[in-house]
Amino acid sequence: MKRRHRAALTLGVAAVSLACTAPLVAQDPDGGGGRGRPLPAYRPNVPAIHGIVTAGHPLAASAGLQMLLKGGNAFDAAMAVGTTLNMMEPQMNSIAGNGFMTLYNKKTGKVESLAMAGAAPLALKAEEMTPEALDWGIKAGLPPGNIGGYLVLFQKYGTMSLKDTLAPAIDYAEHGYPMDRTLAAAIAGAQKRLMQAPTSAKLFYPEGKVPKAGDTFKNSDLANTLKKLVEAEQAALKKGKSRQEAIQAAYDRFYKGDIADEFARFFKENGGLITKADMAAVKPEWAEPVHINYRGYDVYSNPASSRGGFELAMALNLVEPYDLAKMGNLSPEALNLEMEAIKVSKADIYHYVADTRTTRVPTAQLLSKQFAAERGKLIQPGKSVAYPSWGELPKDTTQAALEKPKGPLYNDDYEIERDTTSFSIVDPFGNAVACTPTIGGGFGNGVVVGNTGLLLNNGMRLGSSSPYPDNVNYVKPGQRPLLNNAPVIVLKDGKPAFVYGTPGGETIGQTEFEMLVNLIDFKLPVQQAVENPRFAVDAKPNFYKPGSEISITIENRVPAKTMEALKAMGYILKPGGDFTAAVGGMQAVAIDPETGAMTAGADPRRTGYAIGW
Repeated sequence: MKRRHRAALTLGVAAVSLACTAPLVAQDPDGGGGRGRPLPAYRPNVPAIHGIVTAGHPLAASAGLQMLLKGGNAFDAAMAVGTTLNMMEPQMNSIAGNGFMTLYNKKTGKVESLAMAGAAPLALKAEEMTPEALDWGIKAGLPPGNIGGYLVLFQKYGTMSLKDTLAPAIDYAEHGYPMDRTLAAAIAGAQKRLMQAPTSAKLFYPEGKVPKAGDTFKNSDLANTLKKLVEAEQAALKKGKSRQEAIQAAYDRFYKGDIADEFARFFKENGGLITKADMAAVKPEWAEPVHINYRGYDVYSNPASSRGGFELAMALNLVEPYDLAKMGNLSPEALNLEMEAIKVSKADIYHYVADTRTTRVPTAQLLSKQFAAERGKLIQPGKSVAYPSWGELPKDTTQAALEKPKGPLYNDDYEIERDTTSFSIVDPFGNAVACTPTIGGGFGNGVVVGNTGLLLNNGMRLGSSSPYPDNVNYVKPGQRPLLNNAPVIVLKDGKPAFVYGTPGGETIGQTEFEMLVNLIDFKLPVQQAVENPRFAVDAKPNFYKPGSEISITIENRVPAKTMEALKAMGYILKPGGDFTAAVGGMQAVAIDPETGAMTAGADPRRTGYAIGW
């Protein structure tokens, strides 16, 4: 078998794998943030005029660009990138995980949202669960959503075949590739937990040995599962079926055919909850995206059951009355306002946002400038205020559960997970895709499902579900737990300006907020905006509970004078190192509205890689 897609391409690239230590970036000479002067970027902006892909791993970015070079569009490339990332970052994502996608269709000029999320199994009984069972093991997982989302997008807007777009992922799964230091370290660190499931031990510890960087990583069972999708497609085409019908045949084989049978068998034999009916019930959902206008830019992200899109939009509304540009990049005044906006928006989101199929969510009211003006009164410039309670809305718009949850109070001081990936694509035709798939916490629920080669998510973990029985996001049968995943597309005068997303779990919405402030207010070039020092707002015990203690993990490239000023305002600062994966791994594309020229940024905090054509 010839593996032409691994051939070297003469392309503009910008990346250093996280297998290398994250670089040190020179501090601003005056130590004060320069009042708008950016710190120099370690990596260059990646240029392109025909198409560009930036993803969580270089081989995945390459897989996507190969589809563009073959004449495919961004939606074809998304299939290649998403499935290949399953091999490159199994600790971060899986096609048996869940996620969200935001896309721009050049033909219609519209931005759309696609939810790729399964719901809690119908057999779930919250009163029989424990915090540990929600987090790890056979009962923690939701039915796979990501592969369904990729197939639905591909069916609606793609142009190529599964045979072509799945070829890179199948090749890497079947023949392997040398794993990087990040993955090797993750597998070593999770050994005690992953060894609990024989199917997981077989995949990650062949011959009982812990792998090291440079060892070949394979997943022949995953290759076989993907081949089954191609077989279904090709068999349908040979019968004279249309492209759409052939892709539907692949979808049905996964969710209703022998792959679903293997899921049902494995879960039944091992005490799990997912049934074939749960698999068949998975339906990726198209929806109107969350949308606001910020300083003349139209910002789009995902609605519930994502909370990240709300956080991005609501935090932007809260800081819009202030002249951040005048305050300056990395100034204490600007960072203070950003931190306070995140706190206020989270207080409302954690009370009001949940699965819209089981809860009435007052989306329009939460995103309104009027609500932002009222809630903005909590912000006191120059001061860190206590984590507030949610804002009251009129009774007829207030969120309410259609069915009251029931079950025990779970431990509310849970660990925040930050394991996810993201990719962004712009094609030669003007289409764009931003996608953030996840497996939940590191290695998901830790269980490879039977002979599928698929590591399942832990979508019911605390954080995605609430520990409080009276909260609408408390876990219950048929409900989709919340994700923070919220890839972003920004238009200026109706044309794409920015396409980006990030992993980071709880930090996703706030990191994307910081990113857009960097791009719009401080006008940083895309790679500098990606590398600009970040912070993450944390809460103990959690963001569901008003009055929780707030601390800030902050990268130490923030000028010392700014750090001292923030401490004087009352912030509890925790060192984040020069670059920390705790604040995400941004993948971003900026597009010149006049020329259409593209530049991309990839995050040195993780294994991000951008390739331009």
